[in-house]
Amino acid sequence: MSTTLFTTDPRTGAHSDTGIEQTADDAVDAIVEVAVGAAERLEQRDRAWRADLLDTLADMLEERRDLLVSTAAAETGLSSGRLNGELTRTTFQFRLFAEAVREGGYLEVAIDRAAETPMGPQPDVRRILVPTGPVGVFGSSNFPFAFSVPGGDTASALAAGNPVIAKAHSAHPMTSRASYDALREGVERADGPSGTISIVYGQAAGSRLVAHPGLAAVGFTGSLGAAEKLREIVHRRQRPIPFYGELQSVNPLIITEEALRARGEVIAAGLAASVTGSAGQLCTKPGIAFVPSGERADAFAAQLVTAMSEAAAGVLLNDRVLASFQAAERELEEADSVESLLGASAASADADGGFVVEARVLRVHASRVTVDHTVEAFGPLVLLVEYDTTDQLLGALVAVPDSLTTTLHVEEGDLPMVARILPQITPRAGRLVFNGYPTGVRVSWAQHHGGPWPATNSLHTSVGVTAMRRFLRPLAWQNTPVSLLPKELRDDYRGIPRRVDGVLEMAETRS
Repeated sequence: MSTTLFTTDPRTGAHSDTGIEQTADDAVDAIVEVAVGAAERLEQRDRAWRADLLDTLADMLEERRDLLVSTAAAETGLSSGRLNGELTRTTFQFRLFAEAVREGGYLEVAIDRAAETPMGPQPDVRRILVPTGPVGVFGSSNFPFAFSVPGGDTASALAAGNPVIAKAHSAHPMTSRASYDALREGVERADGPSGTISIVYGQAAGSRLVAHPGLAAVGFTGSLGAAEKLREIVHRRQRPIPFYGELQSVNPLIITEEALRARGEVIAAGLAASVTGSAGQLCTKPGIAFVPSGERADAFAAQLVTAMSEAAAGVLLNDRVLASFQAAERELEEADSVESLLGASAASADADGGFVVEARVLRVHASRVTVDHTVEAFGPLVLLVEYDTTDQLLGALVAVPDSLTTTLHVEEGDLPMVARILPQITPRAGRLVFNGYPTGVRVSWAQHHGGPWPATNSLHTSVGVTAMRRFLRPLAWQNTPVSLLPKELRDDYRGIPRRVDGVLEMAETRS
């Protein structure tokens, strides 16, 4: 039985042998052991070196842009324009984390000097965030760069000072290897320790990785089912570790009466683009849209159908995504009172001819909505829900799983009503989007890409600077000799923001 991995071009369904061997158990063990040693050596490198490493990794990805994009296009069916944009985002992530590492505020340094207090004499206590240790990164099929081997989990874990062991995604093993090669050579160029970045191939290797006692944390982006299997492994470990998963999301979009009246056609065009972009294979795709009922709702539905019918047929990433989309379609079509406005079921899609599906628009009234209407269809499909009253809207929203995002299209006159319903909406999403679309996640300091279960199983973001917080742990030093303290905890250090005796002190800049 062959142990090499195959790759498939989703545009044609053609399979080819990559020549990449699945990683054996003993090889996984050796990789983790090397990473444990790398973690100790990385602790001896200062923040300036680590920031330079991140910049170097970005440079290496840029140098190989053409190879990376062409390889990913053949394994994902995504356009070169989309992939080039994603790779730009990926290199930007590395450079943003480099800036954050140099700035140093992410360390959350707090110093409470020994003092007499109302509770009597108290010791000197100093706290800082330190790396957790080797991090296993499981990337996604729909983002071969930004959420895979060179993605945000890898960048944030390295920025926090941890080595990374990436598990290559089975849907794009060649892209995973090409990305890893670029990162590995970047580490070598920066004179980083061996084991700073590693990779394993194959499902069994991924399971072995999560079970290894040397692994300190897992970052995962993918399906709820796959996450549950890995979490079971985590729970069986003698020493538990954090598992940070981004899992599934329906992302409701709400249109008010005034917004529909003022700019219904514009909203329809924007929604169509958001649903069909990347063939609807985005974790933030709005899968269900709530529209006030009446003649304007009919006009909106017609405008949406026209806009979505003009989009090119979507190429799904692989046969598993196709099967999942087909299953979701069937569930939605069989749910109570659902009407199909655009497209035919993908159940007859021929895998031998590529994983191509049509855009779909379905419709139902809010009074009929149940959990059967709110499954995630990972592809170019949206369910329109027409509602008569605000109370009916809120009642239907109860059936929608908590999500990464909730979007609201409103006008100025709607704000009092929106303020009234926000207390019921805000607990159920990680990001609120007003008068826009949730697809496209800005990489920034303020971003939060997460949400309540089942969107994620974490309170942390996987995008933006604070994604580092997942792979750091607090360590307090009490009555410690100055020579043993990290430099950021010493009294004479002024290079980063710190809270000293309860007062926030900004960093001193040197000319």
